[in-house]
Amino acid sequence: MNETETGAQSQSREAGPPGRPEERLDVLQRRLARFAAARGWEPYHTPKNLAVALSVEASELVEIFQWLTPEQSANVMENPESAHRVADEVADVLAYLLQFCEVLGVDVLDALAAKIERNELRFPPTGDPTPNRHSSE
Repeated sequence: MNETETGAQSQSREAGPPGRPEERLDVLQRRLARFAAARGWEPYHTPKNLAVALSVEASELVEIFQWLTPEQSANVMENPESAHRVADEVADVLAYLLQFCEVLGVDVLDALAAKIERNELRFPPTGDPTPNRHSSE
């Protein structure tokens, strides 16, 4: 950023480009790749290292909720401090996921769409909600 940019201009630039979500995701993914390349981090961005980093960041997100009651966890975004922590950890998880996908050539949106389609076939609607059954069963 040069000295003539204002804080608002900087925030706008940091937030990503306007447009459809998939376009923004692609631009941000390329931006992460450029960020790593500019710092010579590519040798460290192996699938294993990125998967580990992703797990660590996901654990940091879990840590925020670790001892909260269900009610407290539902209201975590009402407190500016905890909301900021959650947003930061979500960003870290997404950043590592996008970098992981970049390294392996996985289109994250195509992968998600395919998974949703498989789950729709695997778990057809029954008409009655089954609150005690989850997709991990």
